[in-house]
Amino acid sequence: MTEKKFKNKYGSWAIVVGSAEGLGEAYTFALAKRKMNLILVDNQLEKLTSISKKVESNFGVETISINLDLKDENAVEKMRLEIKNVDCRLLIYNAAYSLVKPFLNHSEVELDNYIDINTRTQIKLVHQFSKILIEKKQSGGILLMSSLAGLIGMQLVSSYAATKAFAWNLAEALHYELKPQRIDVMACIAGATATPAYLKTKPTYGFMKPLVMKPHEVAESALRKLGEKALFMPGFSNRLNYFILTRLLPRKMAASVANKTMLTMFQQQSKG
Repeated sequence: MTEKKFKNKYGSWAIVVGSAEGLGEAYTFALAKRKMNLILVDNQLEKLTSISKKVESNFGVETISINLDLKDENAVEKMRLEIKNVDCRLLIYNAAYSLVKPFLNHSEVELDNYIDINTRTQIKLVHQFSKILIEKKQSGGILLMSSLAGLIGMQLVSSYAATKAFAWNLAEALHYELKPQRIDVMACIAGATATPAYLKTKPTYGFMKPLVMKPHEVAESALRKLGEKALFMPGFSNRLNYFILTRLLPRKMAASVANKTMLTMFQQQSKG
């Protein structure tokens, strides 16, 4: 899709939630290259300020920075007001809370973080964003970041995996429900990606080593597929592994293979 067609369809502004590093940073730069002005949302003020200055300087776009904790009860309202004030018709929800640890070792605060950041704020923002587009009778797009971890229950990331299953189910349903309103909805189901959060977990690999994609590869491929699919899985290796696990193997066997791989990758974390 050309830059002109992209902006005609998705407006002159986009909001990237979780924009300051990793995949969020990749989406920020990918959209800035398309000359989209940006509402950047993140809880890391220093990194948020830095990336805002970079895209303004390098690409000549406007930015609005919102330093925000997505757990806040008023988080959605703060974002809604900024969205409504400009021609913002593209939402990318990349923010996610994620820890690699046994389920029973989580605190109640950590469990609340999964619910608040990965589900509650996400679904309410999608709801409000969709209503704004419909009220203005405008086309638009919603891209939710999901994960291969959400396709099969994974030990050591059980809460994260559950919320990522939530994301792709929400996107798949809304892909069909909002299509008559000219709103494109898609979940990007990413595999292992070389983000700071992933690299910080220090995974170890056994016989099965996943292909670790670069963030910009994921972001660019997802933006190209928006409007074509309900669910998109970047990377041929990820799609092949998914085909083997879900089409060739019985679910019980697929879950066993996936969970053994997870245990190998995160042996240290499994000890609590």
